Amino acid sequence: MYPIDLGMLRVMAHSASNQARDRTSDPAGDRSELIVSVLDDAFAPLMEADPIAFRRKFRTMAAVPHAFYRGTACLFYADVTAAEDPFADERSGAIWVHGDLHVENFGTYLNSDGRLVFDINDFDEAYLGRFTWDLQRFAASLALVGWQKALPEDDVRRLVGRYLRAYLAQVDEYRRSEDDDFALHLDNTDGPIHAVLVAARQERRADLLDALTEIEDGTRVLRHDDSVRRLSKRERSQVVSAFERYLESIPETKRFDRALFYELHDVVGKSGFGIGSAGLPAYNVLVEGFSQALDNDVVLSMKQANVPAVSRFVDTAAVEKYFDHEGHRTVVSQRALQVHTDPLLGYTELDGVGYVVSELSPYEVDLDWSGITEPDEIASVVDLLGRATAKIHCASDEDSDQDLVDFQVEDAIAESVHRRRKELVTWVTDFGMDYAERVREDHALFVDAFRGGRIGVSAI
Repeated sequence: MYPIDLGMLRVMAHSASNQARDRTSDPAGDRSELIVSVLDDAFAPLMEADPIAFRRKFRTMAAVPHAFYRGTACLFYADVTAAEDPFADERSGAIWVHGDLHVENFGTYLNSDGRLVFDINDFDEAYLGRFTWDLQRFAASLALVGWQKALPEDDVRRLVGRYLRAYLAQVDEYRRSEDDDFALHLDNTDGPIHAVLVAARQERRADLLDALTEIEDGTRVLRHDDSVRRLSKRERSQVVSAFERYLESIPETKRFDRALFYELHDVVGKSGFGIGSAGLPAYNVLVEGFSQALDNDVVLSMKQANVPAVSRFVDTAAVEKYFDHEGHRTVVSQRALQVHTDPLLGYTELDGVGYVVSELSPYEVDLDWSGITEPDEIASVVDLLGRATAKIHCASDEDSDQDLVDFQVEDAIAESVHRRRKELVTWVTDFGMDYAERVREDHALFVDAFRGGRIGVSAI
């Protein structure tokens, strides 16, 4: 493969982006039309395939502005790709980015070393782009959550600033240290993040298996309830073949060498889950674990990968050559952004479409913001979230297994903000506060459009 640079990732003016360039002068009607057109462009095929899932998705988004924000990464990129960025240059503008970084995309997982880690999760939107996009998207998310918790604006600005300074401090740490394996775990965290790690440690695989499976004739099978669908012989055969191809995608260094492991027991159909996965076909696959003991079976999720939102607004030609399909892109991205990924992470293809395969793990516990309310408590959290953000950026460079980014990201970021760190903090903070206000206004326009039947799914 080959590296790319910012010139190869040149931002192109999408029709929606052109409309978004001067947001402040757009009347509400024009902005409403932009919202409808961007959502239709991003989701039309999935809406048609599963209108019920999308009605559910959109009604969830209608509840509060932050839920709307979570479901509209496409609108965010219609706006930010049309805007100037004083900090993105040839290198810092072409790194691996998460693509959908908001406050609720953090949680725990059990890494390939067997250690519980607190990290960024959900890499469906990961792509090549400006490091500032992740910072901007998180800043607006934090500002929205701060508004929902009725925090004074000055407190919110300070919290965003703390996140950014923690991010820059961890970038510096990567430059100073030869140890590039930074992670947040039980031994170096406190407060709410330590609490969620402790909660994850107490989870049991047997409880997850009992919830998803039942015993028939001494063997576990997947439960058949309203959340799943039975497969025809033809579809089951296709999924089994896709599963066999998935096994080939697991790196030799991560593959379990026991003969029994990966033996397929059962498979059922699922619909996409979560705001971002609405309408995406998915399957649950039950496989043998380390032994024939019933309590160490493993449930895998095989989910159709989506087109990342940012790719709709940039020139993708150079990047797309690197990937076989979106499932391959998602897995390569996650392996680049996470040093020690789920050892069961892989990809496959079904009917010419890419799928991502990963474990449904009992040790994945999301950070719950409902009880984190006071500025001092939030401050300790965002300090660690800033460091976690720097970690994924700085891990995904020439030291990782991919070669799209063949330089040290920490050096590229440091050079792009040289003697302008306060400027960066102010610029991102101002953006986050302003864009959160924009999102609150957009949310109201979206609700009106959805109620009025102007978004296609509402009329299906």
